Amino acid sequence: METNLVEKMQVEAQVIETLRTCYDPEIPVNIYEMGLIYGIEIGDDKSVNVKMTLTSPHCPVAESLPIEVENKVRNIHGVPGVKVEVVWEPTWNPSMMSEAAKLELGML
Repeated sequence: METNLVEKMQVEAQVIETLRTCYDPEIPVNIYEMGLIYGIEIGDDKSVNVKMTLTSPHCPVAESLPIEVENKVRNIHGVPGVKVEVVWEPTWNPSMMSEAAKLELGML
């Protein structure tokens, strides 16, 4: 059975809520508000594809953070599969942060 748009939007909202629990340990702002999530796609079967980046290729959590994202999203009820793709284009920069993140970091 094909997942309808409302169900996809509900899963996406749960994914965003989950991503807000993931942090780079050196930055007191979650990865979603940091602008590190470039895309979330929900498949017809409710599988999730997350396209993300890191603050730099040399980020100390480059190995562990994508795995944390995958594991946390996989634990969302009804999500049969998760793919996390780390991309480097466009290059992340502080302008990609939400207003809340900038406020938290004293950048406003």
